[in-house]
Amino acid sequence: MLADLVSDGEVVVLSGAGLSTESGIPDYRGETGRLRRAEPMTYQEFTASAAARRRYWARSHLGWRHIAAARPNAGHRAVAELQGRGLVAGIITQNVDGLQQAAGADGVVELHGALDRVLCLSCGQRTPRGRLDARLRAANPGWDARAAGTRVNPDGDAALGDEAVEAFRVVDCERCGGALKPDVIFFGENVPPARVRDCYALTERAGALLVLGSSLTVLSGYRFVRHAARHGVPVAIVNRGTTRGDEHALITMDAPLGATLEALLAELGP
Repeated sequence: MLADLVSDGEVVVLSGAGLSTESGIPDYRGETGRLRRAEPMTYQEFTASAAARRRYWARSHLGWRHIAAARPNAGHRAVAELQGRGLVAGIITQNVDGLQQAAGADGVVELHGALDRVLCLSCGQRTPRGRLDARLRAANPGWDARAAGTRVNPDGDAALGDEAVEAFRVVDCERCGGALKPDVIFFGENVPPARVRDCYALTERAGALLVLGSSLTVLSGYRFVRHAARHGVPVAIVNRGTTRGDEHALITMDAPLGATLEALLAELGP
């Protein structure tokens, strides 16, 4: 039934953290997410406190290496292949890891931004994460030896002890000296309205909305499922476990993403 829906084309994909778990990046609410102890930092906490920013950047400096080393999995490649066959008309990702683009997909709407860019909160300049990584390494010689813990979250946050955090030195914007933030939407921060409007428009024009690896627990992604249902766009959901959007879906599948999407490609044929 999923193959019949996808074969009609004009599919819009909405992907979540579950699509990247097979690349070694844990999700928030699935099996790997339950192993995570720390809650994500909020935008309000990050902007209000220099100590909070130091804690974030210390943990993210270590976690970024794990994110940067991750590679697209079978699920990412299958979505890119479906797009290449002309069956996928748009991709909205809630992920910030860049793996869907690395698999070859084009025109991906990064709903929550991307970890490979850094934003200055004062002057608005965006710079590559690799540049910041080099500056942080230079500012913290020998710090790696004090870093304790290797658990990494979907937002690139790694578990660290207080001693390692307190020893970490943060760097500021090279242009204006302002505070730096990853170019991602934190918890408690709003997605830019223009980006949301673009996603609503994609959803309205879709022949079907295919949700991949998202529990749809937060409104950020769930609203597009509700929008599709209101406009008569059929919804299919593939996820490990139930989701908040199941009641709106024509098809729900509790299944591993990579194997399911590879089987979908095989069923669709060349």
